[in-house]
Amino acid sequence: MAKLLELDDDYFGDQFGVEADTYARFSYYPPCPRPEFVFGLKPHSDGSFITLLMVDSSIGGLQVLRDGAWYGVPTKRHTLIINLGDQMEIMSDGTFKSPVHRVVTNAEKERLSVALFYSVDPEREIQPAGKLVDENHPALYKKVKIKEYIAGFYEHFSQGKMVIETAKI
Repeated sequence: MAKLLELDDDYFGDQFGVEADTYARFSYYPPCPRPEFVFGLKPHSDGSFITLLMVDSSIGGLQVLRDGAWYGVPTKRHTLIINLGDQMEIMSDGTFKSPVHRVVTNAEKERLSVALFYSVDPEREIQPAGKLVDENHPALYKKVKIKEYIAGFYEHFSQGKMVIETAKI
């Protein structure tokens, strides 16, 4: 991805720092008799740099928002889904997007998922890569401290808002 942006090969890896965070979330979604009224997980983008998601291959439920419409993400056995997170969107100055997604429940089947979130060291600050910004291409995002961004992520998520909006210039 760094090569696509004409950055040093190690650009993104170098941003993580020595205290980068990795955390896992295991989610269980029981059957829901009225799935049209219940989200398993409301719309959001991931506050991380990148997310690896292992979903239950027997039942869908993950949806991604594109052009105002929700699309189901197909499931396939032994497949990982990779989501770019807000941190990547900020560092790439919006070239790579953090997709808005949600999980919907199913009336008849339970759903299991495991998500691994990889995040920059919470004490570090990130901003758009300098080589991507000039007078003809002004920065779309401001510098953010990861610890504060992640704290804002949970606060905004609980209100149904996107924290990435707070990082825009």
